[in-house]
Amino acid sequence: MTWLNVISVTTAFDLRHHTELCPAVVLMKNHSIVMEKFIRNFEQIGINDLAEVGGKNASLGEMYSHLTEKGLLIPNGFAITASAYRYFIDENKLGDQLSTLLSELDRKDFSNLSETGAQARKLIMEAHMPSTLAFAITDAYDYLFDIADQQVAVRSSATAEDLPDASFAGQHESYLNVQGHMALLYAVRKCYASLFTDRAIKYREDKGFAHDKVFLSVGVQQMVRADPGCSGVGFTLEPESGFRDAVHIAGVWGLGENIVQGTVTPDEFLVFKPSLRIGKKAILQKNLGTKNKMMVYADADDDVNTTVNKDTPREMRDRFVLNDKEVEKLAKWGLIIEEHYQKPMDFEWAKDGVNHQLYIIQARPETVHSRERSIEITSYKLREKGETITTGEAIGNKIASGIARLLASPAEADKLREGDILVTDITSPDWDPIMKKVAGIVTNKGGRTSHAAIIARELGAVAIVGTENATQAIKDGELITLSCAEGKNGVVYRGRCLWEESTTDASSIQLPEIVKPQLIIGEPDQAFELARYPNYGVGLMRMEFIISNYVKVHPLALINFDNLTDESERVEIANLTRNYAHKEEYFIDKLSQGVATIAAAFYPKEVIVRMSDFKTNEYAGLIGGKNFEPKEQNPMIGFRGASRYYNPRYRDGFKLECEAMKVVRDEMGLTNVKLMIPFCRTVDEGKKVMSQMEEFGLKRGENGLEIFVMAEIPSNVILAEEFAKIFDGFSIGSNDLTQLTLGIDRDSSLIADQFDEQNDASKHLIVTMIEKARRLHKKVGLCGQAPSDSREFTRMLVEAGIDSIAFNPDALIAGINNINDVLKNERQTEIENELKGLKSLVM
Repeated sequence: MTWLNVISVTTAFDLRHHTELCPAVVLMKNHSIVMEKFIRNFEQIGINDLAEVGGKNASLGEMYSHLTEKGLLIPNGFAITASAYRYFIDENKLGDQLSTLLSELDRKDFSNLSETGAQARKLIMEAHMPSTLAFAITDAYDYLFDIADQQVAVRSSATAEDLPDASFAGQHESYLNVQGHMALLYAVRKCYASLFTDRAIKYREDKGFAHDKVFLSVGVQQMVRADPGCSGVGFTLEPESGFRDAVHIAGVWGLGENIVQGTVTPDEFLVFKPSLRIGKKAILQKNLGTKNKMMVYADADDDVNTTVNKDTPREMRDRFVLNDKEVEKLAKWGLIIEEHYQKPMDFEWAKDGVNHQLYIIQARPETVHSRERSIEITSYKLREKGETITTGEAIGNKIASGIARLLASPAEADKLREGDILVTDITSPDWDPIMKKVAGIVTNKGGRTSHAAIIARELGAVAIVGTENATQAIKDGELITLSCAEGKNGVVYRGRCLWEESTTDASSIQLPEIVKPQLIIGEPDQAFELARYPNYGVGLMRMEFIISNYVKVHPLALINFDNLTDESERVEIANLTRNYAHKEEYFIDKLSQGVATIAAAFYPKEVIVRMSDFKTNEYAGLIGGKNFEPKEQNPMIGFRGASRYYNPRYRDGFKLECEAMKVVRDEMGLTNVKLMIPFCRTVDEGKKVMSQMEEFGLKRGENGLEIFVMAEIPSNVILAEEFAKIFDGFSIGSNDLTQLTLGIDRDSSLIADQFDEQNDASKHLIVTMIEKARRLHKKVGLCGQAPSDSREFTRMLVEAGIDSIAFNPDALIAGINNINDVLKNERQTEIENELKGLKSLVM
């Protein structure tokens, strides 16, 4: 039934032109009292008016009253109060009818939930709109907006009696592009009816709210013309980990319902707050979404729909919805909102495609991570992998297994059993009542801020979203495993895979002060979660992972793109770099963003970034790489590490690496980044590399820059005194040092059983390196597995005086415990020796 049909059978009038039905004399009596009771302009309300206008309207009023003066643009509007809703119910004598209807709800299995909700909504929609209330609404509409028949958004804003700060976010409906009196009154009635959607009824039952104590206010807000523009959401923390020093922004073309419902995969941006506050380049990540659909206004002659979803033109899909300045502007507004409310917030924004202005159209407290207090660390690790069915965005870091159930809509909920994995195209709030019993969620569409992702976080469920093909690739009824424990990329495996879980209360971990435990990390998308672990920063950040997984292209293939002869490589590179005027900028941008994400996650703790240490066969595996890499008999000890940096065969590629590090340190202000040179064979080579870096703008000591060297070749230990004149410190690479000490290729399976970091010869060089660094007053650390596996190996490092030990994440807790045990025993031994000394003096 369209709103035109409804108007013909209900009391909804254009009150300016039907005075014979609604005499002005009657309606204007006590007009100011009626208006004040039923209507409150945004400028008249604030956060203290939750009980009367609900959370959504109270927040809009608060921001409109207090934050517009700080530069935020917020579309004006008014709230139809909870008193107006109660008046509507009382005038139609619906209270008893609704109570009787809801008293018959099956509260055990909710078998009649849909039927009950439908009957309740029918009662609302068939009730008449009291003329006094109708006049108050349309009069406020005409008075507030300069344009006749202003296009408005009509949004539900619920509140509860005696509990006005209860959150009903996402439970009720909103209507966009509403224009004119009759459409407005119809939309208000639809909002009232949405108080009785299936999900809203179930939500109140779950939360213990009495149905007759929850009321609805309605917000009427000027529409931002985002239909030819763009819109989206933002969080003043990183939504996956709860990391507080970032603002996450997501956006799509057109109106914002697509992003909320998860209909499309949005563009995503991550902004670092400390850099933003000091005016530095602050964008840590920019990820281009598919944005295959865009919601726009329906044609004027469409009597059924006010908005329609259409295919996004290819040119727009390939373009970010916001430029860098706009991203940073929204992030600054997010900071202002967070500082005003003194808590993490999520907000909705829109960009008007006509006047090109950005607006904030909603804000509410963030409800997942802002409540978290526990710092328990549960880690998940696959012990085996099955056949990969599909991949998508990983939500969280867990693993789950169960029977796949392919559902087209919530109407098929009866097919879903406790512990099943829901596989569907997209989810919306209509799915909420049934999603609590699933073990995991897989969707074709949506990004990290989609409905499925948000609900998965709230439920602590495993979710993989944006797979594009899950409903085609996964068979209904088959056993599958979802793994979100492998970084940003979530994987759906066929069958039940085995995995391990370990939980540690991080608050009980005592960090040692003498020997500092650090992390080894390469995946930026794990950085914010890993930063929660007890640590003293990052002892080794491998650049190769970012180049392989984010850049994907050999740097020389970008520099020499015009000379490439392989057409398939040219097409692939052209596609990856399509948003960059110069292809070299793509390498610098992607690499700097990856490194900056990790540096920001651990800021201000040190993050030691190792410059690229690919071997030639690994470089050749990058797109275009085979054109620039020689074939070597033994790449393990060939053209790798420092030898490449000043060599004409790779020097231009190294320049791009240095440019990226300059962006991170100088433009973004992440001076906690320190650099490290791998596989530096000779002192002379070290000097050449330092000279080359200085030429490329990275001068040791400038802007606090420290440059370390990997101690992984016997020559580094033997000539430590000379290397110390060039570098600020050493990081012992125990794997390569062992292989070169014992003459073993650690990649060779034939002699792998002889490779042992705890071989006496290897340990002798490690201890010697530590002792020399101590004498030279240079920092020295070690990267490797042995300290977490062996308490005796840890004892050796501690007794030798090592400054830090870097562990892989899954070995960190064991490593810290080993360090603490050794230090405790050392201290106990010192005390015992002191007591013996005192006894001997007494005797």
